[in-house]
Parts: sequence; C-alpha cells; structure tokens
Amino acid sequence: MTTSNEKFTAQKDRKKAIRVVIQIIIILTVIAVCIAALGTLAAYKPYTQQDAKFSGDKGFVALAYFGVDRIGNQNLIGVGRLREHLQALKDLGYVTITQRDIENYYQSGKDLPEKSVLLMFEDGRRDTAVFSQKILEDLNFKATILTYPEKFEKKDPKFLVPEELRELEKTTFWEMGTNGYRLAFINVFDRYDNYLGELDPLKHASVAPYLGRKYNHYLMDYVRDEYGIPKESNTKMKQRISYDYEAMRDIYTTSIGYVPGMYILMHSNTGSFGNNDKVSAMNDYWIKSLFKMNFNREGFSFNQRNSSIYDLTRMQPQAYWHTNHLLMRIKYDINQDLEFVKGDLNKQKAWETLKGALEIKEETMILTSLPKDRGLLRLKNSNDFEDMKLSVRLKGNKLGLQRVYFRADENLNRFLSVHILNNVLYVTEKLGVTEKELFKLNLDKHDGKESLSISEDKKAAEVRELETFIKYADSAEKAKIYAERLKDKSLESAPKVADGAQEYVPDLGVHAKGDRMLSLSVKGDKISIMVDGKDVIKDLQVSNMKAGAVYLETAWGGYGWDQRNLADDVYDGVFEKLIITENAGVENEKALFDSRMQGFDAAKLKVKQLWEALINWFVVNL
Repeated sequence: MTTSNEKFTAQKDRKKAIRVVIQIIIILTVIAVCIAALGTLAAYKPYTQQDAKFSGDKGFVALAYFGVDRIGNQNLIGVGRLREHLQALKDLGYVTITQRDIENYYQSGKDLPEKSVLLMFEDGRRDTAVFSQKILEDLNFKATILTYPEKFEKKDPKFLVPEELRELEKTTFWEMGTNGYRLAFINVFDRYDNYLGELDPLKHASVAPYLGRKYNHYLMDYVRDEYGIPKESNTKMKQRISYDYEAMRDIYTTSIGYVPGMYILMHSNTGSFGNNDKVSAMNDYWIKSLFKMNFNREGFSFNQRNSSIYDLTRMQPQAYWHTNHLLMRIKYDINQDLEFVKGDLNKQKAWETLKGALEIKEETMILTSLPKDRGLLRLKNSNDFEDMKLSVRLKGNKLGLQRVYFRADENLNRFLSVHILNNVLYVTEKLGVTEKELFKLNLDKHDGKESLSISEDKKAAEVRELETFIKYADSAEKAKIYAERLKDKSLESAPKVADGAQEYVPDLGVHAKGDRMLSLSVKGDKISIMVDGKDVIKDLQVSNMKAGAVYLETAWGGYGWDQRNLADDVYDGVFEKLIITENAGVENEKALFDSRMQGFDAAKLKVKQLWEALINWFVVNL
C-alpha cells in the first residue's frame, strides 16, 4: 500500500515539475519577446537627398493617432494595425518630417521631400510610447507625442510624466507637442436638450452615451447657460482662457524646460480659433505668443504653402481602419495616385477588382470603398453559378454596406442580393430596371434586443446624469440635492413601446463594430438565410432563377453621429472565411470557392493565433 502511494506521489510530483518548467519557459519567452519588442537599440536617422525624392512643392501629409494599445480598442489602434499602416507608407516611399522641417517649409521656403508625413500621437498615453517605439525604430520614423500638462500634476498612471518625456526625447525618435492644458467641455446638452453645463473628462465619459453634438471644447466659446446667453463677462472669459495658457506655459517650463513648439487647438474646424470672434482673438493671441505652429483643423491630411503655419490640418486615423482605408483617404486628399496594399497575390487572382481596393490577409478579404462610393469585386469563373450555398463572416463596422450578389449578370442588371446596411438585413432581386426588396430585418430585433421608447431612453439619460452629478459633486450639499432629484426621477413612469409609445431608434456611431455570420442557401426559386446560426427566413420565393456570377460590394453608410472624422466617407467591408458550394445535396456538394487556409497553412495560422492570444493574456494580466 505504501509503495502504491509513493508511486502515485512521485508521478504527481513529476507532472507538477513538468508544468512548472513549461510555465517558466512560456514566461521567459514572453519576457524575451517583450524586451525585443520594446527595447530601444537604434537612433533616428534624418532623411537625406539620397533617400528621399524632391520634385517641387508637394506639401505634406499630417496624421494624428489618438493612442496605441497592444490589442486595440474603440479609440486606441492595435500595435499590429499601426505597424501595417506605417509600413505601407514606408513602402510607398514616405519619410517622416520634423517640426523644424515644417517651420523651414513655411518660413524659409525650403522644399520638403515629395512624400512627407508628419506623424503625431495625441493625449500623451504611456502605452502609446511603449507600443509604438519599436515600430518607429524599425521604420526609422520620427513622431511627435502631444500631452496635457494637467495630467502631470494628477500623476495619472495612464499618462506620461515629464521624466519619461525627457527619456523619450533622448531616444531621438520623439518630439514634444501639446493638446493644451487640459481637456474639458462647456455648453453641453444631452440628446434631449437637457442642459448639463460644464463637464470634465470623467463626467463627460459617464454621460457620453446620451450626448448628441451639442457641446463644445472649453476654449471655443463663452461659457453659456441653457438659453445660449453667456454666463461670464468678456473680462472673465479672457481671464479663464488666459489662465489655461499661462498654466500650460508654466508647467511645461518647470517640468521639461521649455514650451513645446507644436499645438493642437481642440475642437477647432471653425474657420478661426473659436466659435466666437472675441474668443477667437484670445486664442489667436496666446497661440502665436507661445507656439511655432498650430493644427487648427481636422478631417483632411494634406497641407500646402497656401495655408498658414497656424492653420494646419490633420487626419486622425481610427483604430478600425484597415491599411487601404488610410491610403484611400490620403489618395483623395493629395489628389495623386498611389498603390494600394494587396496582401496575398495568389488569392487575388480569383477576383476582379472593379471598384475600390482589395487586400487579402490569410482567410480575410478586406474590400475598401471609394470615398462616398462603393467597392466592387467579381469572382472570376462564377458566371454559371446557379443553385448554391454560401457562408461568410461579415466583420465590417455596423455603419456601412456589406453585400453579396449572386445569379448576377455582367452589368448587375439581373441579380439576387443579400446585404447588411447599417445593421439591417435586406434580400433583394433585380430583373431589368428596378431592384425589388423581398425581405427586411433589423438585426437588433433578430438578436432579441429589447425596444426602448423615447420616454424610457430620456429617463435613462436623466438618471445617468444625476448619478454622475452625485458622484462628482464638489460638496455634500450639492450631492444631497442631486440625490433628491434622482429619487424623484426614479419614481417617474415612462410609457413603453408595448403601451403605444414611440420607439427610440439610436443612431449608429462610426465606431460600432459589426460581426455577423451569414449563411444562405438558394435552390431553384427558393432562398433560405441564417444569421449567427439562427434562421432568418426559410424558402423565400424569388423570380431570378438564371445562373450568374458572384459579386461582393461594400459602401459608405452615411455619416454617423460621432463627432470624430466627420469627413470620413470610406468603408472597409470585411469578408472572412467565404465558402461557396453547389447546392446539390450533401453527398454531391462541390466546392466552388473557399477562402479558408488549408492543410499546413491552416495549422500554422492556428498556432499563430494561439500564440498571439497567449502573449495578449500575459500583457493584460501580468
């Protein structure tokens, strides 16, 4: 009996030891990868006449990213996506220019390289510096990091402190810039025109789901009441604005030894330096007193000499942009042709790109539309496809169009179509002149999402606002007043949709991610559709029974409510694991097209995905 126990214990100890060794190997490997990824081992080398082309005044492109994250989220671009963006620019011959280059361009008439990009990262986040440093090193790119000096005093761990900024400068890959003293909002109303007044970033983030477009940055206007009447005199306005510029000047001078030369006036795009002439005049005075240049506009990337060095424009690439989205925007800003990223050239051979740009990465096809237009692909050798099954994962954002045509003729005068536009599923067909809608379904309904009435949503907004004011009240007396209001508001009844009240239909934000598994079966005069594994419709009758080709289409879905990048009118349709088979019974089904990886390539992809997931887990949890 004792011997048996000893054997069991020995086996248990061996297994435990093996597990520990494996864990140590994994941890050491991850540490080695992180050191290799984040270590600074090089110095920036400025462009020369030999490695940059000069051919007269071609202006420059200015790009400003909000920040960088290992994986990426709604606002922060993932490190992999950022590398793809910047590598594409490098491959096209772009070199980064510095703030001194901009000064010389405007003030001394010195030419820039014909492919010049000024690269910026806003908000001064610590993770931005950590995750972008190695990319800048590898590509020999230089960037400006912009900060809010108010963050220095608060010692918020998400943001860089002066000591770290000085270390960044020493790497030679970074310059300093500023977004202003702080980020704050004035004259704020929610989407139901309830006046919220002045909000700091924490309050703003709390109530953001219930805001519309009626708010402003604190330097853009007088502080006003709910009727639009200024709550401050002209003298008070000047003192308020001057205080922030003076605080910014003094903190930078004390902490890093100088005031950065680059400034970005937040929420500008006003045609001046504010929404009011007197406010604009104050900003004008301080901007030109403290800074060598100012980015006063956002939405377009291209700058030339016909602008002022204090009226520059930048484009803010979004975290969800694929590489060709960025290139498409730049192409139409500079009005010059450029080569798009294609990815897997072998897989590209199966498709004819009729409009837009196609990139194929592993099992994913990314079709980027033209601005305010569409992207269109035709699957070659598909003209005789008739009865078929098709499945595809659609991962483009909700705001936009992702469409599959089948049984289509050459000019799309005859087709069947299934598409998702702004989170609504449509089935249509065309036989000649007019496209006919056969079926329509709001996918929120398909998900079983509960419908709110406008009254219910308004109440929810007001409850959230009162909760926020309680949490951030500057005195116990004010918190008590808001708590009483919240108690009364909570007791109010709000009629429901079931009671006959009007339904609240939210606008789609441009950042809203989409991810739908679409499966369809068409045979003869019947079509059946599943979305995310659930039946949408079975045996819907169609009239078009003639064989034809398969097309994929993407298109811009109209402006969302989001204030950022209002000029963005390009859309990335993302078609993952597209599979088309004959619909001739399970035993006789023949593969017509399959975008999935096969064999050893599929195994390598799986290992790569698991490895990435493992590293991401360690980065997030260690």
